[in-house]
Amino acid sequence: MNEASTVAMPPPAGQPTAGAAGEPTVTRRYAWGVFAMAFTLMTSDYLSRQLVVSMFPHLKQEWGLSDAQLGGLVSVVSVTVALGTFPAALLVDRWSRVKSIALMGSIWSLATFSAAFTHTYGQLFAARAGVGLGEAGYTPAASVLLSRLFPKGLRATVFGALLSAGSLGSVLGVVLGGVITEQWGWRAAFAAAGIPGLLVALLFLRVRDYPTVRLPASTAAVPKLGLRKLLAELLRPRSAVGAYLGGATQIVVMSALYAWLPSYFSRYLGLSTAQAAARTALVVAAGFLGQIVLSFAADRLARRDRRRRLLLPAALSLVSLVLLVAAFAVMPPGNAQLLVILVAGFTITAPFGVVGSVSVDVAHPALQATAVSMAAVAQNLFGFAVGPLVVGVVSDTYGLRAALAVIPVFCGFAATFFWFASRHYDKDLRRAAAGTDASISPDKDVIR
Repeated sequence: MNEASTVAMPPPAGQPTAGAAGEPTVTRRYAWGVFAMAFTLMTSDYLSRQLVVSMFPHLKQEWGLSDAQLGGLVSVVSVTVALGTFPAALLVDRWSRVKSIALMGSIWSLATFSAAFTHTYGQLFAARAGVGLGEAGYTPAASVLLSRLFPKGLRATVFGALLSAGSLGSVLGVVLGGVITEQWGWRAAFAAAGIPGLLVALLFLRVRDYPTVRLPASTAAVPKLGLRKLLAELLRPRSAVGAYLGGATQIVVMSALYAWLPSYFSRYLGLSTAQAAARTALVVAAGFLGQIVLSFAADRLARRDRRRRLLLPAALSLVSLVLLVAAFAVMPPGNAQLLVILVAGFTITAPFGVVGSVSVDVAHPALQATAVSMAAVAQNLFGFAVGPLVVGVVSDTYGLRAALAVIPVFCGFAATFFWFASRHYDKDLRRAAAGTDASISPDKDVIR
């Protein structure tokens, strides 16, 4: 089937129909409908995650918190995501993508709602940890479900568009958190944010799942693989390892920006909570646009040379490094600085659709959700968890501007990792194709 052609109609009465291996067997309308639901739920995910950053000035004043403690409220979400993602992804691969999505969305939505009723830092910290626990299995489950609904040549585009919901959710979280907190208090913001995600999560139970795929007997079934062998299988593709690490180190910088820009604009420009949130929202919106446009560009460039899918984010990571160092180390606070930060906000999200695509491309079909979870573990434990906390610690000693001027060095590490991944991508794709052809029959790769 041509990747650009209309995919086959779904079977009557919900019964599966075999198609070509690796190609979807649903209509475009159905595929994009499921994508819209997944996009909406991921928007809720990141809205819940980023909501707290606009509350920092109020929490700092009300509870007397340090910048390190405030950064911890963001980082704890990422730590619990990282700790829970791998076991959650194993559940996804063995159980159900659709039921996992509904369960995870319900957990983080209820945890967000419960934060409205906290009265101490410890209680709020625990509620934030619950948000991360719910988010742990969502990205792997949604990614592999969508990978069966769209042609392989669109994977980076679809994953990039899905993950761009994180930027949109961050925008909404920052803006709504700032506006609602200023008008009705931070507790009202948490309560309002928890309800929409719960409704969409429950609606996902109406989506059709695909049959669970097992590893062939020659390599042992997934449930019988020991942790060491499972990790060895997941880390065998060097391109995947490079993509995991590249995405993680880039997220160190992105998460630091998204968490601390509201406080930066408030402290250095004297803006109100709502005004600082609005400026930050512009930067996050630039990332939202960049993730969609640059993920599509990566897929287009890969048509002539597949390695370009990884070389593009490598180059743009270096661009982000130069722009952000110039903004915070050289330029004074003001509109010109904001313009430079906006351009960096556009380029900094380039890798994230590519990371998900590469993770799935080079993994065995029975381990695709688990492979995506490895990327999520790396991005959360070594990315999201690091950026806000490190900036908070450095800020307590040297000031917030100095902390934001130093953190972009991680973009240089990201560029190196993506370049390394590009050198092994072709070889890993050939190995994955050989393994799939030998062990997975065409009728296993359909939606029912």
